[in-house]
Amino acid sequence: MKLQEMYESAVRAGREVDPRGEKGIARILDDARKAHDDLPQESRWEFDLESLTNPFADTRILVGDPDTEVRRLLVGIDIMVGEILLADRLRQNGDGIDAVLAHHPDGRALADLEAVMGVQADIWRRYGVPISFGDAAMAARRREITRSFHAENTDQSLSAARLLGIPLMCCHTPADNSVNAFLQARCDELDEDSTLEDILGLLKGLPEYREGVIRGTGPRIFQGEPEHRAGRIMVDMTGGTSGPEEAIDRLAAAGVGTILGMHMGEGHRKRAEAAHLNVVIAGHHASDSLGMNLIIDEYERAGVDVVACSGFTRFSRA
Repeated sequence: MKLQEMYESAVRAGREVDPRGEKGIARILDDARKAHDDLPQESRWEFDLESLTNPFADTRILVGDPDTEVRRLLVGIDIMVGEILLADRLRQNGDGIDAVLAHHPDGRALADLEAVMGVQADIWRRYGVPISFGDAAMAARRREITRSFHAENTDQSLSAARLLGIPLMCCHTPADNSVNAFLQARCDELDEDSTLEDILGLLKGLPEYREGVIRGTGPRIFQGEPEHRAGRIMVDMTGGTSGPEEAIDRLAAAGVGTILGMHMGEGHRKRAEAAHLNVVIAGHHASDSLGMNLIIDEYERAGVDVVACSGFTRFSRA
């Protein structure tokens, strides 16, 4: 499977389960085309041309020839310089690593993370939160994220990969969309009298979360009690990074009873506590692994062999 084919497969998978649907994706791509066409010719060199066909700014081929044939792939949740050196060492040992795949973005894919965050407003709208609130709240949060990443050194792992001649790709929102849709479909099968303990049982029935339990980072109740009824469950595992804290109040007022997330900061948790909103945290790396596994199954079907590292656990559903 060529690196470009892997990239296109990931983008396609992310689009198929995106909460905005094809109409929403078309709007994102149309806006990108208009932004490009409105630029004067002398400024178009600044524009990310990939955004004309890929709505996920945090998913990119970061280093390497897109025509690289990939037979053996090193996959990790976070790929840093150490993991690039690991790939090189494995190559020296004859393990035949052709490319590296990260879940979390780096390089421009990290610097432009705010571009994928708008989907959160669309998700909230599905649960009864006005889109006017979502767009306004996310605009402020997106600006905050842009400022926070601006001083980051986003080129360390990319530099190492370039110097060692190792192709590097990242796949973020498509994997997060995949785990979000996968778990939401299963939560929708529960009735509103199901308890938080029932949600934990659902999660622990999946191999990624069983592995998380073994590692001490499995599903936990962050807010509420095991016997509390879940009510309406919103899976919150896509959208780049955490949204604004005030969204918690709006979701509770709209009738959401439980948020099922992959992680949650203490500020958000306290808002949930004040709003009497249940919170179940599935586990960050277990959730990321599930999302990546759903993407990677397509690679496996095409004959790619996967080597797991850096928090990623491979469980095949191919």
